[in-house]
Amino acid sequence: MNILILNWRDPKNPKSGGAEVVTMDHAKAWVKKGYTVTWFTSKFKNAKVVEKIDGINIVRGGNFITVYLLAPIFYIFSGNKFDIVVDEIHGLPFFTPLYVRKPKIAFIHEVADEIWDYMFPFPINKLGRMIEPLYFRLYGNVRFWTDANSTIDELVGKGISRKNCIAINCPIGNKALVKLPIKEMLPTFIFVSRVVKMKGIEEVIRAFFYILRDIKDARLWIVGDGDLKYVEELKETMRSFSIAPKVNFFGRVSEEKKLELMRKAHILLHASVKEGWGLVIIEAASQATPSVVYNVSGLRDSVKNGKTGIILKENTSKELAKQAVGLIKNKKQYTTYQKNALIWAKSLTWKDATEKSLKLIDSL
Repeated sequence: MNILILNWRDPKNPKSGGAEVVTMDHAKAWVKKGYTVTWFTSKFKNAKVVEKIDGINIVRGGNFITVYLLAPIFYIFSGNKFDIVVDEIHGLPFFTPLYVRKPKIAFIHEVADEIWDYMFPFPINKLGRMIEPLYFRLYGNVRFWTDANSTIDELVGKGISRKNCIAINCPIGNKALVKLPIKEMLPTFIFVSRVVKMKGIEEVIRAFFYILRDIKDARLWIVGDGDLKYVEELKETMRSFSIAPKVNFFGRVSEEKKLELMRKAHILLHASVKEGWGLVIIEAASQATPSVVYNVSGLRDSVKNGKTGIILKENTSKELAKQAVGLIKNKKQYTTYQKNALIWAKSLTWKDATEKSLKLIDSL
C-alpha cells in the first residue's frame, strides 16, 4: 500500500510540535508493516526538498501557506500512485475531497474555533472562523481520526457523523519511571509548550503570581521557545510583578533535558485554549509529575481528574493557583497522584496506538 500524508510541517521543521511527533510514530509503524509512506509538507530555512527520515519519504514545497496550493499539484502529477491520502488538518485542511478520488482520512488534532483569534490578526481570524464550518460540510463522508474523545464531540457538533470518527490516544516515546523520583527542594511548577498566547502561558504566569502569595519560595520553570519579542514582553511583565527572579526561562531544550526538568518539578501547569491531546501531560505523568489544567478539549482527556491531576471547574488563573497550591500542600494526595500518573503513562503504548491506526487504514 502506498500512503500519502499531507501536513503543513514535518518533524524537522523548527515549528513542529506534538502533532508531527505523533504522526511520525504512526508513519514509522506503517513502514514497518511494509507500506510506502510519502509526507508532503512545507519548506523551511536550509531544508532539503527531498529526504528520507526513518523510512518515510519527505517532500517539501512552498511555505506554510502555499503548501496548501501546491499539494493538489503534487498529488495530480504523482501519477495517481497513492492508495490512501491522510489529510492532516491544522486550522485548514488540504481540501482533498475536491481532487482525491482514493480513500481519505482526515487527521485532525483539534477543531480550531477560538484558536483563530489567538493565532491570527484581524481579518484573517474572522475569515478562518468563517471558513471552518464550511469545509466540514465538504468532509461529511470522510473518515475522521483524532486524538481525544472530546474532539469527537466537537466534530459531531460540526455535523460530522460520530460513526465516521475514531479517537486514538497518544502515547509517549520515553519510558515511565519505575519509582518515585526526588523532587526539587523548593516547590517547583513547570510549563512545557511553545511560548505562544494560545498555549496559556500568560494565564500560567498570572497563576504563579497568586501561588507566590501562599508559597513564597515557589519557583516556575518555563520550557519551550517562542517569538523573541513576545518572550521579552512576558519577561517585562514578570519584572513589573517583581516575580522575575523566581522564574526560569529554559527555552527549547533536548528531550533528555525536558524529561529531567519534568522529573524534578512538582506540578505541571497547563492553561491552553485547546489541545488535541496534551502530550506533555503524559510525559510529565511518566516522570511522576501530576498536572493541574484548564478544562478544555484534549487536556480533559489526558488528565484523569482526581487521579493523575486536577481539571479545573473554573478556567481562571486564580483557580489554577488555588488548586495547584492545595495539591502541593496535601502530601498524601500528591503522592497518590504521582503513583497514578505513572500507571496512566505506562498504560498508553505505541503498540496499541499503531495497531489501531493500521486497522483504520486497512479498513478503507
